[in-house]
Amino acid sequence: MRLQPVDSLLMTRPSMVEYFLFAIRLVHGLTAIAPGLLLLALEQNDPVGTTKNYVAMLCFFGFLSVLIFQALGVYAESIFSNRLRFQTTFYAWASAFCLLLFMHRALSLFDFISNLELAIWFFGTFVLFGIERLILLTVFQQLMMRGVFLQNAVILGATENGQRLAEYLLQHQDIRSGVVGFIDDRIARLPKTLVNLPLLGNSQELEQLIREEKVTQVLVALPWSAENRMDYIIRELRRLPVNVLLVPDMVAFRHSHNRITEVANLPMFNASEVPLRGWSPFFKRLEDMLISIFALLLLSPIMLLVALAIKLDSPGPVLFKQKRYGYNNRLIEVYKFRSMHQHQADANAEKQTVRGDSRITRVGRFIRKTSLDELPQLFNVVGGTMSMVGPRPHATATKAAGILFEEAVKEYTSRHRVKPGITGLAQINGYRGETDTLEKIEKRVEFDLEYIENWSVWFDLYILFRTVPAVLLTREVY
Repeated sequence: MRLQPVDSLLMTRPSMVEYFLFAIRLVHGLTAIAPGLLLLALEQNDPVGTTKNYVAMLCFFGFLSVLIFQALGVYAESIFSNRLRFQTTFYAWASAFCLLLFMHRALSLFDFISNLELAIWFFGTFVLFGIERLILLTVFQQLMMRGVFLQNAVILGATENGQRLAEYLLQHQDIRSGVVGFIDDRIARLPKTLVNLPLLGNSQELEQLIREEKVTQVLVALPWSAENRMDYIIRELRRLPVNVLLVPDMVAFRHSHNRITEVANLPMFNASEVPLRGWSPFFKRLEDMLISIFALLLLSPIMLLVALAIKLDSPGPVLFKQKRYGYNNRLIEVYKFRSMHQHQADANAEKQTVRGDSRITRVGRFIRKTSLDELPQLFNVVGGTMSMVGPRPHATATKAAGILFEEAVKEYTSRHRVKPGITGLAQINGYRGETDTLEKIEKRVEFDLEYIENWSVWFDLYILFRTVPAVLLTREVY
């Protein structure tokens, strides 16, 4: 990444950011009222005076919409991030549209607009907001490809922590900050390039870069044990027109997901916290109940046919019950359709199924391949021991490459901070079936922890939506 000339740093000036945000607000205001203006233009019978009044009211509604967007954080700093922010936009637009409905119903304004047209207005405008966000992200991407960022940053200290920071920023880079290289006083002992970033020089050369306005942000990644050295550098940098940020331990930061909390007014990183807080458990449980009951009603004919086929195919019960680890590492009893011969059933899953496994019945082979054997777990969801979406529950003796899961992966039991699920993020990404290598269980745990840290109802619906094609396309289940 090359250093930009002074002209390209105009983007870092606060006035340019303010102009940009003003333009975004203007676009949002016009987008909010565009369908109304279109409907007004199509209305043939309105007198000219009435039309002017409606236009004035629509402009007022657009202004209030922008104020609501502002209050709900649409124009916060995260507008420059790489996130789609559809959820934030949806909540903000829904709140603004409630105001329009009040104007329409209670004040009898816009009485020429039908209920259908109102619905089209709401969803059509939300789609427009989404398109505008995608266009904005494309513009950001193009600017970043040209090396234009709101701030040009350097990492002070080519330490292990500094190189971890560089890796993280290069993977999660957005237009807010572009890292151009390292600054370190140990130039003679360091290579010219570190983590694909150049070594730009020492502290004196850093001052020159700042004076020339080629660097506007310094990320101090020195060891926190070097307190005196850090104190001296910060005092020196405070004399210069530059933003100075102290970099935390990147091991903790990697798990904190940018969340900061305060304890007695002291900011701290949240390295770990209870996954579902506040109203989240209620919404998660409501989601589980609604979807599982609907699925049971819809799939009950298929479940009856599967039960009949199992009964006719081999002797033994229709259902297979197995002890597995659930929430908080508690043992729960998980229901499945029996897919093995009764006398060869493996209650603790000490031996994983493999291709051509003789223990599996003819019907069992089909229902395992299509995941129909998992359908009785809907009763687990209704009973509250499982969720529709979450980390898949594993039997107590399950192994990967001959090693127990909890011994193979240090973070394995972290999966049990939420209820296990019928499907999960790991499953839709291809990690189903046999775990014959350590890499497979490591990837499963990685996806499970990612799901836990980023849970939302929207995320659950996305995973459920992708589950069916993931099940049909997988070839790893025997």
